[in-house]
Amino acid sequence: MNTRSIFQKDTVPFAFYLATLLAVTLLGDAALHALGLASIGRWLGIPGLVLIGLSLAYSARKRQLIKQGSPSKYLRFHEYAAWLGSAMVLLHAGIHFGAVLPWFATLAMVTTVTSGLVGKYLLRRARETSRGRMDALKASGDKSPEEIEQMLFSDAVAIEYMSRWRSIHFPITAAFAILTVGHLVSTFLFWGWR
Repeated sequence: MNTRSIFQKDTVPFAFYLATLLAVTLLGDAALHALGLASIGRWLGIPGLVLIGLSLAYSARKRQLIKQGSPSKYLRFHEYAAWLGSAMVLLHAGIHFGAVLPWFATLAMVTTVTSGLVGKYLLRRARETSRGRMDALKASGDKSPEEIEQMLFSDAVAIEYMSRWRSIHFPITAAFAILTVGHLVSTFLFWGWR
């Protein structure tokens, strides 16, 4: 009988995924600096942004704007392209403190990625885990329905809060888009074009 909590089964992989993104960013930035290639990071924002933009094909497919292809394939592409694009944009941002607008855009992007991961890892898998725990506890026959409900109460509360992830994901995605456009416009306005 698998009665591991949602934290053990779902939150730990979620945290690992975010930690991997952070590690790739920090190690990549350190490697670029160590190799004297820090200027490459300046250009990684462009392909990163393109990948993030392409990842939005999933949203278009989900809303029937794109009629062809499997939604699950679009979802997998969305996840991988958004992760890789985010890593590239984070390498582009580096650990430099220059202007405020790019940092707000970076913060919005990290929040967007985090809220997307909540939908991917935590909510879907938390529901599955909670159902599995309930089925296992019922099948064991040694707990009353009240005891099972009490044991799963924290899971229910966690799932309730996580189910609100879209209310964060969409507005933060819009803020990320607006801040990114502002960053691009300011870059083109103040770039040394000589």
